[in-house]
Amino acid sequence: MADDMTGATGRFHWATLADNQRIEETPLDERYETGSIYAMLAATAARRPDSPAISFQLQGKATSPAETLSWSALLAQVTRAANLFRRLGVGPGDAVAYVLPNANETVVTLLAGMTAGVVCPINPLQEPHHIAALLRENRAKVVVTLKSNPKTDIAQRVHAALAEAPDVKAVLEIDLIRYLTPPLKWIVPLLRPKCPRPHTAEVMDFATAVAGEPDRLSFEPDADPEKIAARFHTGGTTGRPKLAQHRQRGMIYNGRLPHMALIDAGDVLICPLPLFHVLAAYPVLMAVLSSGAHLVLPTPAGYRGDGVMDSFWALIERWGVTFMVMVPTAASALMQRPVKNDVSTLKYALCGSAPLPVELFRRFEETTGVKILEGYGMTEATCLVAINPPDGEPKIGSVGLPIPYTQVKILHCDGDGGIAKECEPDEVGEICLRSPAVFPGYADDAMNRALFAGGDSATGWLRTGDLGRVDADGYIWITGRAKDLIIRGGHNIDPAVIEEAMCGHPDVAFAGAIGQPDPHSGEVPAVYVELVQGATATVADLTAFAAEKISERAAVPKHVEILDDLPKTPVGKIFKPDLRRLAIVRIYEAALQKAGVPATVEVLEDRKLGLVAEVRPQDPGTDEDAVQAVLGTFPRPWRMAA
Repeated sequence: MADDMTGATGRFHWATLADNQRIEETPLDERYETGSIYAMLAATAARRPDSPAISFQLQGKATSPAETLSWSALLAQVTRAANLFRRLGVGPGDAVAYVLPNANETVVTLLAGMTAGVVCPINPLQEPHHIAALLRENRAKVVVTLKSNPKTDIAQRVHAALAEAPDVKAVLEIDLIRYLTPPLKWIVPLLRPKCPRPHTAEVMDFATAVAGEPDRLSFEPDADPEKIAARFHTGGTTGRPKLAQHRQRGMIYNGRLPHMALIDAGDVLICPLPLFHVLAAYPVLMAVLSSGAHLVLPTPAGYRGDGVMDSFWALIERWGVTFMVMVPTAASALMQRPVKNDVSTLKYALCGSAPLPVELFRRFEETTGVKILEGYGMTEATCLVAINPPDGEPKIGSVGLPIPYTQVKILHCDGDGGIAKECEPDEVGEICLRSPAVFPGYADDAMNRALFAGGDSATGWLRTGDLGRVDADGYIWITGRAKDLIIRGGHNIDPAVIEEAMCGHPDVAFAGAIGQPDPHSGEVPAVYVELVQGATATVADLTAFAAEKISERAAVPKHVEILDDLPKTPVGKIFKPDLRRLAIVRIYEAALQKAGVPATVEVLEDRKLGLVAEVRPQDPGTDEDAVQAVLGTFPRPWRMAA
């Protein structure tokens, strides 16, 4: 492929919105390869059979042993695993679920699952009843997970979940002991905890079962771009999980475009983010599949793995990394560790999942000399939506331009998804989009009501739920989540105003602002902060700082609290439902205590009502009317504990 936008390396030049328009002059079907994910893998393996494809190290030190799969070896493993899944009864529309941390086998399972049927990644940090619910909703026939291991209880939780998921017929266990060397390789089996199996599914060793399959595909892979190849569960940071359906064409688009704009066969990407999340699974892994680059996965837990943060700059040097992927929490933690290694191979750092505070952005680039490409994506768009263009000047604080072939509008919508107004440049509204990767909807159609503005999934605009604006140059600026707005007596407060101000304090690593219940205003702002290592700021210091720096009087937080660690999702977003739970418990228990009705409060998730306070009075004789007299003035629902 060649056109006037493509340089000698095959990359197109991308700096401005005008470049987007010129790139889009080439029809999408001509620019992006069609076919299956398996065909893309096979083509890369044919071009680069002996080049490194995936490297994984179980431990986090730069000197730790690692296993590298070449492209031909990866293709063979994926082929055998896909054949195995088909032999175990997985048809074109059937689900292969995996409950796994990162490993080479996780990559194999993801690619083989979408080749044989529909792959369904599940967060391994989920509790058994949540895992069971996701297995049932996905109608999974096969589950791939870990063998019992002294470092984690994933196996125990999955086998407990299978008691409530009777449609699962086979469980394939991956034994991470094979990545160890003596003496640990001898010791770990002696420490392996027991793992009860309260279910009837057949349990097999993954490595043994895969090795017994042929390395030629026993069926023709489905090349239909509309094929649903994956279902990812998502609740973002706002509530109960949903199953987002991903089409094959969206996956290819998420891989082909980064390949053409950023990544080529000579690149080495380090991705310490989980492969059950779209950022690692699509723009990272699919870009590697498209380009033939080398992907490095440090430890099963990525950034959370033992020693990874302390060894990160040494890992960059060891692998000659050119492209790193991070989230704001990781960037903050890395800036608390000196850069003592040669990181001159690094060209770019992609940062996503949440806005990067301006001061952290500047400090990271100045310290490392690496160009940050701040981006924006979402599960419902098969990830990529926008990024600061690699050949242009970044606008710090924005998430950049829409990627080519993606259109973004800022709209005001009514409750039924009707478009009330299209916003002018720099006017805040809901970010809505169209792209080749926008999903067709959630698996449960009841969740799709009003999801697309001005039409259905084919004709309308996906409503992201994010508030933002587009400036005159086409750059997107996210100002908050529509569901995160703090509504104080009818006055809308953007939590980002509070968070940005608090992150300007040198002792603050992260801040999460929410609306806490208030009997007079409905909600008033509260902010929870996490301090940098060694910080000495007090609540009084931060309260005074907030009052000084937040010019909007209504937005000055009524409560400031320091937590050792803010609750976060596996990819580093601040998990605001947990902050809301903390606030509801604190406010309701204090109000009841003050009224002479002492009680404990637990906050539960209700499918219809959201977060509900469950009240258990300390005096068993307390009647409901006494509680109602206190909590009836608050907007949040409550109920007596059974």
